[in-house]
Amino acid sequence: MKTEIIIAGFGGQGVLSMGKILAYSGLLEGKEVTWMPAYGPEQRGGTANVTVIVSDERISSPILSTYDVAIVLNQPSLDKFMPKLKPSGTLIYDGFGIVNPPQRNDITTYRIDAMDKAAELKNAKVFNMIVLGALLKVYPIVSTEGLQKALYKTLPERHHKLIPLNMQAVEEGMKLIE
Repeated sequence: MKTEIIIAGFGGQGVLSMGKILAYSGLLEGKEVTWMPAYGPEQRGGTANVTVIVSDERISSPILSTYDVAIVLNQPSLDKFMPKLKPSGTLIYDGFGIVNPPQRNDITTYRIDAMDKAAELKNAKVFNMIVLGALLKVYPIVSTEGLQKALYKTLPERHHKLIPLNMQAVEEGMKLIE
C-alpha cells in the first residue's frame, strides 16, 4: 500500500512537524517513506506544505503532481491543492481556516474543527496532532504506538513531558472523524 499525502497551511501551524512525525513513524515501523517540505521565506505566517509518502514498497520519486490525501488548514492551501487531489481521494480540512468549503463530489471530504478542539484542550500547540489523529483514523498508515515512538525520537528531551498531551490530542482528533 502506498499513500501520497500533501499537508498544507500557514507557517506556525505545525505543518512541517506533522509531516516529519508521520514520516518518522513510518520509518520506525519499517515502511518506505519520503518527507519533502516546502515553505516561503517567512516560515512563521507564510505558506508551508509538506509532501509525505508512506509505502510498503520502494518509492521511486518524492515529487508528486497529484495526491491521495490532502490535509489543508487554510483557504490558500485549499485553492492550490484541491485540483491536485486525485478523484476518489480524501480531503481533511480544518473549518477554522476555510472561507469557501470544497465543492468536489468525486472525493471523500472530512471537515474537522481541530482549532476549536485545541482551544478546548487549552493548548494551541497540539492543533497539528489533532489533525494528525484525524488522518490516522481515516488512513491508519502508521500505528499510534509508532507515532508515540516517533515523538520521543523527534522532540527535544525537554519537551518529552508534553508527549502524553500530544497523544491525547491524537485521540481527540480520531474522535472528530465521523
